[in-house]
Amino acid sequence: MCFLPPPPLLLLLLLTPLRSQAGHEGAGGDITTLDWNCHGTRLATGSYDGLGRIWDVNGQLLQTLKSHRGPIFSLKWNRRGDLLLSGSVDASAIIWDAASGQKRQQFQFHSLPALDVDWKDDTTFASCSTDKSIYVCRLDEDKPVRHFTGHRDEVNAVKWDPSSTLLASCSDDYTAKVWSMDSNSPKLDLLGHKKEIYTINWSPSGPGSKNPGLPLLLASASFDTTVKLWDVATGACKHTLAKHTAPIYSIAFSPDGKYLVSGSIDRSLLVWNVKDGALIRRYRGEGEVFEVSWDSTGRRVAACFSNSKLAVLDFDMRK
Repeated sequence: MCFLPPPPLLLLLLLTPLRSQAGHEGAGGDITTLDWNCHGTRLATGSYDGLGRIWDVNGQLLQTLKSHRGPIFSLKWNRRGDLLLSGSVDASAIIWDAASGQKRQQFQFHSLPALDVDWKDDTTFASCSTDKSIYVCRLDEDKPVRHFTGHRDEVNAVKWDPSSTLLASCSDDYTAKVWSMDSNSPKLDLLGHKKEIYTINWSPSGPGSKNPGLPLLLASASFDTTVKLWDVATGACKHTLAKHTAPIYSIAFSPDGKYLVSGSIDRSLLVWNVKDGALIRRYRGEGEVFEVSWDSTGRRVAACFSNSKLAVLDFDMRK
C-alpha cells in the first residue's frame, strides 16, 4: 500500500529565471542538478545559466561558481566536502574550492558536452559525454588516468561504487556497463531496458560501504519509465520498478540502503522499498523532476523541478 504523508515541504527556494546564454527567456534559471555535502549542511546546485551555487540549510546563498560557458548538467561534492566537481555543456569538467568558490582546475578532454561527473576519491573523478567516451582524471594532473570506450551512443551517467573500485555507466544505447581500472573492457553489460538509460546509482552497501551486510546493487533509470535493480554479483535484474508514467531523470538510495527515491518528468517523486520493490511513498510536485538527492541523515530529500523551484522534503522513513 502507498501512504501519502502530510505535505512534507521544509524549504522552498524560488530562483528567478535568468536569460540563457542563447538569449532566450525562461530556461536560464532551471536547476538541473544538486548534491548535499557529507554533513548535510550544504546543498550545491547547478543550472542552465552556467552557474553553480552553494546554499546552507536555511536557503542562504553562500557561494556562486562562475567559469562554465554553458549549462551545468552535473555537480558533486567530494567525500571531505572541501571540493566540488561540475560537468557542463561546454565539454569541460571543473574542480572548485568549496570555501572560496574559486576554480582549482578545468579539464577539457571531451570533444562534446560533459553530461555527468562522479568522484572516485577526494581528488580523482570520472566524466562522461555525448562523445560516447568516459575519462578518469585526477586533480593537478594534466593527462587522463584512464579512457573508456565501448558505448555505441552518448554516455549519460557515470557512478563509482562504494569501494571506488567499480565504475558504472549508462547510455542511449539502452545498456548499462560496469568497468574496473584494470581493464579497458567492461566487466558487465546489463541488458533489459527498452529505451535510453538516463541515469544510474549504486546502493550504499557491499564491501567498503557503511552497510556491508547488504548486497551491492546497481539501479538504472530509463526513458522506458522503469527503474531496474541489478545484482552486480550475477548481473541479474532483481526488481523492475514500474509506477512512473514518463521518463525518469533521477534516482537516489537512502543512506541505509533500504529505500530508493525516483524522480520523473511525470512530476512525481516515488519512494521504494529496495528489498521487495514495493512503492511506499509518493509526492507530486509542480514541475518535472530533474534531480533528487537524499541527505546523509536519511530524513530529507532535495528535489529540483523544471519550474525553477528547489524543494527539500521530509521523508523520514522511521515515522
